Amino acid sequence: MAIPVIDFSKVNGSGKERAETMAQIANGCEEWGFFQLVNHGIPEELLERVKKVSSGCYKLERNENFKSSKLMNSLKDLAEKKNGEKLENVDWEDVFILLDDNQWPSETPGFKETMAEYRAELKKLAERVMEVMDENLGLHKGYIKKAFNGGEGDNAFFGTKVSHYPPCPHPELVNGLRAHTDAGGVILLFQDDEVGGLQILKDGQWIDVQPLKNAIVINTGDQIEVLSNGRYKSTWHRVLATPNGNRRSIASFYNPSLKATIAPAPELGRKLTRR
Repeated sequence: MAIPVIDFSKVNGSGKERAETMAQIANGCEEWGFFQLVNHGIPEELLERVKKVSSGCYKLERNENFKSSKLMNSLKDLAEKKNGEKLENVDWEDVFILLDDNQWPSETPGFKETMAEYRAELKKLAERVMEVMDENLGLHKGYIKKAFNGGEGDNAFFGTKVSHYPPCPHPELVNGLRAHTDAGGVILLFQDDEVGGLQILKDGQWIDVQPLKNAIVINTGDQIEVLSNGRYKSTWHRVLATPNGNRRSIASFYNPSLKATIAPAPELGRKLTRR
């Protein structure tokens, strides 16, 4: 069993091809809460630069601090005790957040320029995906965007979480990222081409989200589940710690503004139905 892989370019087509693609996206939102987009319009050259600068940033600016971190020392201490306990309240993850107005890593050549360009492209893709959701839900074009912005304007939260999951000497003792649903809206993940570890919970089973070169993984968060009156799922997911490979994960979040009030769209009813 694998999450849907969808050719996003076909929503620009017509007739049967477009209808089938729209149905695939609806199924991804309703039955899975996760799907992968290929041919999504983000330039391949840009994605290759993103890989280069994000991995370079970890090696140059983050790696040594992670090696000497409290997390690393706690894991070593626990492994030596051999008492069967796990580190339950932490994640085996190096992470920082990119916003338009916060401090970014500054030592890696090309990092800021590349990631600013990438964030602009991902925000446009998020809004295109939301327009498809509007159509599939029977809402007028731009409904979700306007709801998330709290009206007209550009007030929605758009943040990018840059994570690395380094090789873990004792992956049985710690989570890469603890199981959770995403509290926000639409999440766009550019994950590692080679190192897996991301899993979603489907019908009571944890299923791997297989790496697919230069695909963008879309998942729907809690606020989309609310707005869709439960038609679209906010799915539990996690990342496993692994002994080999340094997993790169770049997740961008298009979330409601603090000014926004999210409720089921009137066209979809007022009583939230969660399946």
